[in-house]
Amino acid sequence: MRFFICGSALRGQPDHGNLGDATFVGEAKTKAIYRLHSVSDKHPGIYECSEGGVTIAGEIYELTDAQHAHLLATEPPDLYEAPIQLDDGTTANAMIYPRELIEQHCHPDISHHGSWAAYKGSSSS
Repeated sequence: MRFFICGSALRGQPDHGNLGDATFVGEAKTKAIYRLHSVSDKHPGIYECSEGGVTIAGEIYELTDAQHAHLLATEPPDLYEAPIQLDDGTTANAMIYPRELIEQHCHPDISHHGSWAAYKGSSSS
């Protein structure tokens, strides 16, 4: 299964080990129809929006069923799996965060960074 990673399991991020020995396929970007938020500064929350979306950078991995199950078991609460649209016209599964929870808890919008890794590497994180 092709899976889009855009958070703490990216290469160089603290939870990359959650992917085990999954096959790195390559870097990828979403279509510009998503927003990116910092959820308690621990992981990103992305969701699709009808306007004001940005491209979010991440990585594509090929996961076995066992790797997929392990990844889902290690994800933070409230994230759910759903297909996302990539800028090359393909889709991949990813972890999405409910927009309602982002708004309810006022998680900061970090979309201008373009990626979780860029946000975590910035002085404003």
